[in-house]
Amino acid sequence: MIEPRDLRLLLAISVVANLGLLGFFKYHDFFAQSFSDAFRLLGHRPDVRLLHLVLPVGISFYTFQSLSYTIDVYRRELRAVRDPLVFFAFVGFFPQMLAGPIERARNMLPQFQRSRVFDASAAIDGTRQMLWGLFKKVVIADQCAPIVDGIFGGSPPLSANEIVFGCILFAFQIYCDFSGYSDIAIGCGRLFGITLMRNFAFPYFSRDIAEFWRRWHISLSTWFRDYLYIPLGGSRGGPWSRVRNTFIIFLVSGLWHGANYTFLIWGAVHAALFLPLLLRGTNRQHTGTVAQGRWLPTLREFLSMLLTFTLVTLAWVFFRAVDVSTAVRLLAGIASGYAHNPMQLINLPRFTFTVAVTPFILTMLLAEWSQRDEQHALAKLERSLGPLARWGIYYALALIVLYHSGEEHTFIYFQF
Repeated sequence: MIEPRDLRLLLAISVVANLGLLGFFKYHDFFAQSFSDAFRLLGHRPDVRLLHLVLPVGISFYTFQSLSYTIDVYRRELRAVRDPLVFFAFVGFFPQMLAGPIERARNMLPQFQRSRVFDASAAIDGTRQMLWGLFKKVVIADQCAPIVDGIFGGSPPLSANEIVFGCILFAFQIYCDFSGYSDIAIGCGRLFGITLMRNFAFPYFSRDIAEFWRRWHISLSTWFRDYLYIPLGGSRGGPWSRVRNTFIIFLVSGLWHGANYTFLIWGAVHAALFLPLLLRGTNRQHTGTVAQGRWLPTLREFLSMLLTFTLVTLAWVFFRAVDVSTAVRLLAGIASGYAHNPMQLINLPRFTFTVAVTPFILTMLLAEWSQRDEQHALAKLERSLGPLARWGIYYALALIVLYHSGEEHTFIYFQF
């Protein structure tokens, strides 16, 4: 029988080893450069060497999965696995290893430990989800990428409308890119009889920031909640502790995404938007599906969704910009442009190729809105349409994906 003191030691070794490797590869240069900059302000010039290490693909994801196993075993919420093959199958399950979902050991390990039989209905629905994920990634995200790169890459002077248009396209690019990968991973897992946790629940239909974070990158937000926010005290303390814990969770979330001040500011912006809801006790006001049982939302619901999407999109500027000065320049361009000429028009010749992607974005929004109480946008086709119409949609989506699959763009979250 291992003593509690020894268990704490083993836990500490595991946490230090996992976070140490992650910190070395991902954050060494960031903290070294920050250290150097701080001393330069004091008039010193320390000799700091940056390593420029190549970041192992998906290191943030499988590091957090390994930590979840160690912590759950320490908490006695999970029995330790004796078979190393089962453990490494959990950590290295190929569909979701590179960009999530960040799975929990207590969900995945039992699935590897029991025998499985092929489930045709699950495999068919998994294939549908993979098709929808490919549509979002290849047809929408990859088509948004060129214009987003142009706007955030320092193009000639841009009008306010052009910047706003680029920011909106990035909002759809990152959603379709990341949720598209998650759909592909979850669908692929179902082909092997493995059920992965849901990672996105149509977040752009959220009515406030708190609901957005319950629907966006669910596997990461719940990981931080269970393994960081609650151990810090969660919302049980006074106002100061809730403010502190909220900022810690969002700042760490920002830093998890990358070693750059832009990600820290992005996290701080979301913390500032989330805090008023938490302090007023309205952060769990919207836990159900918007417009439940109705086709159209009320005016209040629509305006709430529009405001939330606007705030999220403006925050995305810091997430996408290469540095803080670029983000500030773009936001200043929006503010000054509309202040001087609120009715300015988009410079259409520079954006003619985006006309092709707009109908697909609208199609995606319409499909996901109609299926917003399902796991993915094609989930109800088997029950609601006949074979001819259903297969017509499948073939149309497949042909559209093949038509737009010429130019490859790496999944955005591979860099994390």
